[in-house]
Amino acid sequence: MSLVPSFVDGDAFSQPLGKVVCVGRNYAEHAKELDNPVPDAPLLFIKPATSVVPLEEPIGGPFERSDVHFETELALLIGETLREATPEQAEAAVVGVGLALDLTLRDVQSALKKKGHPWEIAKAFDGACPLSRFVPIEAPLNWSAIEFSLDMNGERRQHGVARDMLFAIPALLSEMSQHFTLAPGDVVLTGTPAGVGKLEKGATLAFELTLPSGQRHALETRVLG
Repeated sequence: MSLVPSFVDGDAFSQPLGKVVCVGRNYAEHAKELDNPVPDAPLLFIKPATSVVPLEEPIGGPFERSDVHFETELALLIGETLREATPEQAEAAVVGVGLALDLTLRDVQSALKKKGHPWEIAKAFDGACPLSRFVPIEAPLNWSAIEFSLDMNGERRQHGVARDMLFAIPALLSEMSQHFTLAPGDVVLTGTPAGVGKLEKGATLAFELTLPSGQRHALETRVLG
């Protein structure tokens, strides 16, 4: 059974969690740190609902299969159906903003990419998308001013500002909706900034999300092992 997205005030969303639509290399510095070319169009892929687990709970991973890497991302909860939507229609459909980890089996992904094969098994495994609760959004935001961060064992590892995205949030959502329908309960991950790395067993992870209004949402969890 799929999880039901929830908000920081404890309320549950009206629909169960759907698919998770992701974009790769949406920050130029992250593309460079992995020696990947900077794309001229969004690189889209999907994680299934079975990959999602609560970010607030301890995080596990298939450490026996590969190095598990963390990628911290801004997450958007979709509240209305989007199909071939304009950027204005797309941004109005976002009902919540949260955080997620796009966990990646980096060695597996690298090997598959070298062969020219799809790399879903490196991105879509069970537990590959720890997802936070959402801060409710009732009106369009100044999306470019949203900030988020990850500290591991007290050390700042990632800091993202949405204005640094190659593809801004309204345009990104619109582009996604040209290829497949976004439905209520779907979640969009908007890319990760530089600083990705190996998820350390037993580590303490501290996240913070800051909205343009100054509203902050912080949470802490740990890695199993």
